[in-house]
Amino acid sequence: MQQAIRHLHVRAPAQGLVDFTALVREFVNEQSIQTGILTLFCHHTSASLIIQENADPSVRRDLETYFDTIAPEDPERYEHDTEGPDDMPAHLRTVLTQVQLSVPIEHGRMTLGTWQGIYLFEHRRRPQTRDNVAHIIGHSE
Repeated sequence: MQQAIRHLHVRAPAQGLVDFTALVREFVNEQSIQTGILTLFCHHTSASLIIQENADPSVRRDLETYFDTIAPEDPERYEHDTEGPDDMPAHLRTVLTQVQLSVPIEHGRMTLGTWQGIYLFEHRRRPQTRDNVAHIIGHSE
């Protein structure tokens, strides 16, 4: 059994989805693990991780619009606003998504579907650099 861990820092220029599949794939490719599991964990409460469509950008725009609708910025709606009007909506959006993902590793590669990518979903408006932990465990063959 082998394992490896690395912090992957993802820069989000603004609110929205940032594809960092290539960064994760690079980490996986550097390991000798052929069969196992990759876990990704985001160290933040106002950003999340999702696996989503990577071919048509309108999917990402629609997701962002949807989350603006279900967790809008509204100063009259929330008590918590310590870091500004986008603070509480960001926390709500994270609760509705997730901060952890698991992806099986087979033949040394992530088993993502043809149109799937790994995204940081930044819920704050201003630029952020988000720390994500990638951990892989498994066997080399």
